[in-house]
Order: sequence, then structure tokens, then C-alpha cells
Amino acid sequence: MDDLAGFLRTRRSRVDPAAAGIPTDSRRRVEGLRREEVAHLSGVSVDYYVRLEQGRATQPSEQVLDALALARVLDLDETERGHLYRLVRQRRHHAKAPSGRVRPELLRVLDLVGDAPALIMNHRMDVLAGNRLAGLLYGRPMPGLNTARHIFLEEAERGLYAGWENCTLDAVGHLRLAAGKYPEDPRLASLIGELAMGSERFRRLWARADVRARTHGRKAYRHPLVGLLELHHENFALPNEPGIELLVLHAAPASPAEDGLRLLANLGADDGDAHPPVNARIHE
Repeated sequence: MDDLAGFLRTRRSRVDPAAAGIPTDSRRRVEGLRREEVAHLSGVSVDYYVRLEQGRATQPSEQVLDALALARVLDLDETERGHLYRLVRQRRHHAKAPSGRVRPELLRVLDLVGDAPALIMNHRMDVLAGNRLAGLLYGRPMPGLNTARHIFLEEAERGLYAGWENCTLDAVGHLRLAAGKYPEDPRLASLIGELAMGSERFRRLWARADVRARTHGRKAYRHPLVGLLELHHENFALPNEPGIELLVLHAAPASPAEDGLRLLANLGADDGDAHPPVNARIHE
């Protein structure tokens, strides 16, 4: 399915006609807006919009995209609007996938984050490196961990995610954005295929074409040794490192989660770090 065409169809299907000022009755059989209604509201011809959804309009103009996105016909948020423009631009030129190499200076930054799990991840959700506490949180070495695969395919690990359903939404939304940015990345395409083959939930969520930007928010883990850890994540895009970000998971001061992280660090020290980190990288 053409990514642009599919994205337009799914966005159209979720728009409430009444909210767009279109009267409805019991005879209506279309979910969301009809194609001709989107065309009318956005001021483009029906024929042109049909060609957009069929993937036959290969060079949509900026004016058409402005009408579809900025006029809020499809009720796109900022992340979705950027994704729409990116899907159009990818027909003209393709961004090169990041190499995955982590500079030694960044690895030393991880060592400086001592009381919070910290990871360096790429657009495929591969963990390229992590600090000691991240290894203890996940109970395994960081290099080789792909968090999307961990969430969807490793059934024994599902209990680690206290908010598993929301984690799946975030993961699929992120991978959708990554696919729009790096459509020529074969390893990303292979990962998406693997997840689709192995997880019915992934297939259903992927078909919705939702996109999500990972910036900050709540993440809850149910660790087998220290119990529930309600943490806050901050995602930092790294300058001159496209597609790679630093993720820090921290606890509120004087919270049970802060006590839990401190206990986890002490338990790891007592066990001699049975699952050491980390400060290593994936070689591509």
C-alpha cells in the first residue's frame, strides 16, 4: 500500500462528519468523511484527491498539502502534519539511515548518569548503548536489545511493562514516523515485517497508520525484584546524530520509584552485576 495514500485514507476515516459541518443520517455507510467531502472542504478537485488516495498523484503541490493539513480538514496534529509532508518529500529524495555508531564522548555521558536508567537508541528502537542502571532495569545487556521486538515478541518479558498497551501504541507510532523518514532502510523494513508476522496486535496497530513522536512522558515498569517503578522519560535528539536519541528515565524526588531505583542499584552491586551494561555499541 502506498504510504501517502494509506495515510490519507486512515486520517479521512477518523474525521467526524458532524464536526466538519456535514449533516449525516442513518443511511450513511462511510466511516468518517467521503473523498468528495474532503476535496470540497480542502478546495481541491475530487479527481485530484482520488488520485492522491490511489497513489497516482506523484507530486502533490505544497498548496494542496496546506489545504489538507493546515486547514485542519483531516484534523492532523503537528506530528501527523510533519509526517504527511515527509511522505511527499520522500518521493523526491530519500534520507540515508543513520550508521548506528556511537561516539566515545556519548558513552562517557551515559556513565555520568548514575541514578537513572539512560539509553542511546536509534530510529529502529535498537539500543546502541546504556548505563549500568538501564541494564539492571531490563535485566539483560543492552547491546542487541530492540525495544519494539522486546515489547511485541518476547512474551516472557511483557510483564515488565506496567502500561503494555500504551507502550505498543508508542512503539508503532514511532516506527511509522521512522518509516516515513527512512523508507529505504532495509533493516527497518525487515523489523516491521518480523513484528507483523509475529504479533497480531502489531498488525492491527500498523494498519491504523498512526504516528507518534517520542519526546517525554510517563513510563511504568513492574520489575521482578523491586516492584512498580513509575518513571518519567525524557528523549533528547542528539545534534549531528540524525535518528539517534538519548533516553533518560528518572523518578520524582522522594517518590517510591526513587527508592526503587536506589534499591535496584544496590541489589545489582550485591549480585556483582549479573547483567552488566552496556557502554557498548551495535556494529552495523
